[in-house]
Amino acid sequence: MTLRKSPSYVMVSLLTIAAMGLAGCHHDTRAYQPPVAPSYPSPASGAGSRGADTSVGAVRVPEFTPVIPADASLLSSEVGLASWYGPNYNHGRSANGEVYDQDGMTAASRTLPLGAIVRVTNLASGEVAVARITDRGPFIPGRIIDLSLGAAKAAGLYRIGVGKVRVEAFELAGAVVPPAKWCVQIGAFMDPDDALQMKNDLKRRYGAANVISFKGPTGSWVRLTLPVPDKEPSAEVAATVRVPDPGVEAYVTRTN
Repeated sequence: MTLRKSPSYVMVSLLTIAAMGLAGCHHDTRAYQPPVAPSYPSPASGAGSRGADTSVGAVRVPEFTPVIPADASLLSSEVGLASWYGPNYNHGRSANGEVYDQDGMTAASRTLPLGAIVRVTNLASGEVAVARITDRGPFIPGRIIDLSLGAAKAAGLYRIGVGKVRVEAFELAGAVVPPAKWCVQIGAFMDPDDALQMKNDLKRRYGAANVISFKGPTGSWVRLTLPVPDKEPSAEVAATVRVPDPGVEAYVTRTN
């Protein structure tokens, strides 16, 4: 007599065999890990003197910093407030065309020539940073220089954000400094339409001037450059600008 297996018995047997097969297979339960992003390159060797300490807190201090040659002459000295700028601008384009590296020893000034070397002394602590002017700013009343994150750490300003400093600018021996060119920069407008209206108003008032508007990390800006871009007439134009928006100012800024 032949025994016939019930359909349910056959199904249980098949499931048992399948489970045994799976038990013999390796199953990787680890979560997917994306590849590590490449690190941003450090400044090239030979860019300046080698620093002793290359890390302060959680932010890297650049290994190479600018130096002030012994034959450099003092160009100017000014006391005022310094601040710093970093993540929102990092890897963006600086005024001199370079890519901004927040860990580099650079700074922004409205009045000093691009490429100038500055010594920034924290008047409260005596800490010093030597940096190169590569950008324009700060566009906040009362401040005279905006340091990169790396320079702010060297000057002891990273944690406090804003501090009183002495800024000494040096002219390198043999350097050819072109005549200064100036413009009027107005902003930052939170509403782009307000910037556009200001641009059109200035075009009507100063028909021969070059007037542009552009966007930045903090809002929209308007820049006016006179046919003869001298400082005095630019300052006269800036003095006539009236903007009802709080926080919007007109700044006389060097362009080269």
